Amino acid sequence: MSLSDMFSRSMATEAPKSSGGSRPHKMKAMLIVLAAVLAGVAAIGGTVYYLNRPVYLRIAVGPPYSDDVKVIQSIAQIFSRDHKHVRLRPIITDGTASSAAGLTAGTTDLAVIRGDVDLPKDGQAVASIRKNFAVLWATGGKRKGGITTIEQLKGKRVGVIGRTQANVNLLKLILTQAGVKPDDVQVVQFSTTGFVEALKKEKIDAMLAVGPLTSRITTDAISATSKDGKDPVFLTLDGADAVAQKFPAYESGEIPAGAFGVNRPSDKIDTITFAHHIVARKSLSETTVGTLARQLFSTRQAIQSEFPMTAKLETPDTDKDAAIPAHPGAAAYVDGEEKTFLDKYSDYIWGSLMGLSALGSAGAWFASYLRKDERQSNSNLRERLMEMLMVARKTMSIDELDAMQAEADEIMRDTLHCFEDGAIEEGSLTAFSIALEQFHNAVADRKTYLLDSNSNDARPVRSQVA
Repeated sequence: MSLSDMFSRSMATEAPKSSGGSRPHKMKAMLIVLAAVLAGVAAIGGTVYYLNRPVYLRIAVGPPYSDDVKVIQSIAQIFSRDHKHVRLRPIITDGTASSAAGLTAGTTDLAVIRGDVDLPKDGQAVASIRKNFAVLWATGGKRKGGITTIEQLKGKRVGVIGRTQANVNLLKLILTQAGVKPDDVQVVQFSTTGFVEALKKEKIDAMLAVGPLTSRITTDAISATSKDGKDPVFLTLDGADAVAQKFPAYESGEIPAGAFGVNRPSDKIDTITFAHHIVARKSLSETTVGTLARQLFSTRQAIQSEFPMTAKLETPDTDKDAAIPAHPGAAAYVDGEEKTFLDKYSDYIWGSLMGLSALGSAGAWFASYLRKDERQSNSNLRERLMEMLMVARKTMSIDELDAMQAEADEIMRDTLHCFEDGAIEEGSLTAFSIALEQFHNAVADRKTYLLDSNSNDARPVRSQVA
């Protein structure tokens, strides 16, 4: 009998008995494979969702109804409408000082602050949203004995647009640079709303407004203080460069002729400038801030088209000696040094692969350990088969041969189950098949011999059952 015939016969003998036993093993294997596939799909889906889910950042901005609030709210709406990865949640504050305090306290992720106020220790620049100019002018117009220089403000009343103390501090800085003691000047502050009517009730010799050159507030204040149709006298700060050298938050700048209308001013005026910045907590993810910077400057044109009078988004200064250090994430975007996905996570990927490989090896060892008893049992069965082979060659009972044949079928069934479960390898199965074939041959030969002997002796052998 050939090996193929032997297995065909064995499987035919086994089929009706073992069909119920092999099916659970196959079903178990299919369920394991299905579970592994579903787990893999779930892991991939979860990873994709985690990497692409929106990131919401709180941004403090104020005061209420200011241009800064309108600009930030518009940016937040654009990010949400375009389904950007980073979204903004504006938190309205009393002003830039309150916004900076919120960043320090950790109640916000971002804040819009003036560049000339105390920067939060934990704050780093992401972008500037507008450039402010200090505009100082005398209200009496050009007349004999009128004010034409900052030095002549001594003993005068100077109005300041805006209730923030930062504008008053800026006026004191300008006066000090011009050689005028701040205590020698009386300061009167006006709100940014309703100041036109308030100016009618006050005798003001000069005014200071701070904001973009296109600011409607500055233009309205200049018009409100132009007496008898005479244009105000704009005061130039000759020491603007010196101020910029002493205080890194400021830069020297020029107000071009006609910036606020015809002959307002009639010639360029030297002054100082500073920016309003979006700053982020230092601990904020570089990837998140880099993405935020990319989104901001990709929508810059839309923002500046919507707010041409106030918004002027600019990249932060990435120099190491900048007055406000740039956040590493924003600096990487500005300098074109953003890391790709592989740059950021290659170490984690390779580490994960090595970890999975180690887990796979450990799992294989553990599975092999769990199948140790099964392998040992099958080894004992093979030994039993070899014992039956020796007995089959010597027995004088056909009944004993039939009993051993039935036992061999059980051993074969158990061996096939072990092979399906992975407890034994194909080489072991081949060795077993050779032993099984030898056993079947020995049984067949012994039965032929016994039947021939019975015919010659005319004596039944079945009575000798062991």
